[in-house]
Amino acid sequence: MNKEQSYYEDRISKDLLTKEIDLVDRDPKKINEDVVKVEFEDVIAEPQGTHSFDGVWKASYTTFTLTKYWCYRILSAVIGVPLAIIWGILFALISFCHIWTVMPCVKSYLIEIQCVGKTFSLCVHTFCDPLFEALGKIFSSIRVSMQKVV
Repeated sequence: MNKEQSYYEDRISKDLLTKEIDLVDRDPKKINEDVVKVEFEDVIAEPQGTHSFDGVWKASYTTFTLTKYWCYRILSAVIGVPLAIIWGILFALISFCHIWTVMPCVKSYLIEIQCVGKTFSLCVHTFCDPLFEALGKIFSSIRVSMQKVV
């Protein structure tokens, strides 16, 4: 292994380990933009003419918001890290299978099918082309005329 290659491998592994994450925008690719955006107003709404006491409405809003906030935080703290490990393993397995089995099989298939395709094309051009040319010449001399008989 040469010096340049070693330098790039060290730099790549450092980048992976020291990559800074954005703690403000945690969904930069907007993959959960429309899915889990649930606010109090999306779930609970009182129509005109049917209102609870203002204090109940405010307490309900606060309770809903804090419960959702803290339940999510506790669940993500307790279950998030183990799930991150499971998802990391799963995506590593998928990547491994894709790199070491799927792509070699696809490349092998493409090489083999190219050989079969050339053989098939040669057979079609050898046997079918003369037959269809002959049939075309036979049927090209046929003339059809229509007459109206009264």
